[in-house]
Amino acid sequence: MSVLIAPAGFGQWPLLTGIGLSLGLGLLIGVQRGWTARNEADGSRFAGIRTFGLLGLTGGIAGALEPIDRAAAILLLTAASLLILLGYARMAHRSVSGTAGLASLIALACGFLATSAQPLLASILAVATTLLLTMRPQLHRWIGAMTETEVSAIARFALIAIVILPLLPDRALGPYEAWNPRQLWLVVVLVSGFSFAGYAAAKRFGATRGTLAMAATGAMVSSTAVTAALATRLRDETENAPALVAGIAAASAVMLTRVVVLVAILAPIAFGTAALLIGPAAFVSLAAAIWCLLRARHAPATPTEAMNLRNPLNFAPALGLTVLVMAMALIARWLMERIGEGGTAIILALSGIADVDAAIVTIGGLPSGTLDGRTAGMALAAAVMANTLFKAAIPLALVRTRRGWLAALPLVASVVAGFAMLPWIM
Repeated sequence: MSVLIAPAGFGQWPLLTGIGLSLGLGLLIGVQRGWTARNEADGSRFAGIRTFGLLGLTGGIAGALEPIDRAAAILLLTAASLLILLGYARMAHRSVSGTAGLASLIALACGFLATSAQPLLASILAVATTLLLTMRPQLHRWIGAMTETEVSAIARFALIAIVILPLLPDRALGPYEAWNPRQLWLVVVLVSGFSFAGYAAAKRFGATRGTLAMAATGAMVSSTAVTAALATRLRDETENAPALVAGIAAASAVMLTRVVVLVAILAPIAFGTAALLIGPAAFVSLAAAIWCLLRARHAPATPTEAMNLRNPLNFAPALGLTVLVMAMALIARWLMERIGEGGTAIILALSGIADVDAAIVTIGGLPSGTLDGRTAGMALAAAVMANTLFKAAIPLALVRTRRGWLAALPLVASVVAGFAMLPWIM
């Protein structure tokens, strides 16, 4: 029965479970490939569902053999790879597509990973491959509709997000150790990414619906980056200003609601006071978003030509916001040093300018008795209000016209609504 014992380091996944998974993942990819080739004549297909299942199983057997006899595992994988290569060579005279061959190799690799202590990775790769294969018609339509400017924007975004970001040091540097290069560059990545996502959503769903979709989903990651991305578009006079302001207000409402939920989970001691102060602010932001959305319906539609010609990935506003974040972080660190350790609540409020989530986690992790519930709630609310005012300054700094003031107004109004609740907790 030793054959049923998992190799060392395999965790809680028994060997037979891994082999079963390898077979299942091969069949998963095979279902898609078999359905795609369902109308082809018998004998003309590269591989069907059974072949893909067997390839996954072969990879699983090789993974199980590898700790026992590495040479046998390599021989088995090599033989399977040669069969895939021969099958591709046989079909090459009829089709130049290498999709089936690559999918076969991935099925083989997923089977190997499933019994090599990487079952989760194997599952993710198999599901991602199947999803990518099923999206062939949509991907072809998207590529056919893309412009040269959009392709260039994707390449530039990949450069800043995939190449530059990982190379930057992830440690505190500069005066008062206030700047983390990787986190600062992440601001550029987020703002640029949301800018491009908003452009794509507006092109696909229309200016208003696309803007709101991007704002609501993007605010779950960074409402500050969403605000900067939409403020950048406000500079274009052809854009629908009420729709963009609605997006900024909606992003703020989502952020405020998310904060209340996180406080309830991570820092329950502060929930009552924080909810009382932040709740009205969220309501005002939501009301402003609805009001601006109603106005946007009566505003002139954005011309399609203007949307297509606008640069979908403008780095200048993202870099400007990064400089602003650097300045605010430096000021906050300087003030924290002046205040000293005794001003815990004030320090947490100041830190929320750059990262509200960090303030929530910090308060949730404080030793019992460090802060009472009211003080902790007020500190978190102050952090949220400071962050909201910081976002209100973004359109004022980037737009510098009446549109900037219109975008800042809902955010300022939400802060006023929050402060109006202070008499109830004092």
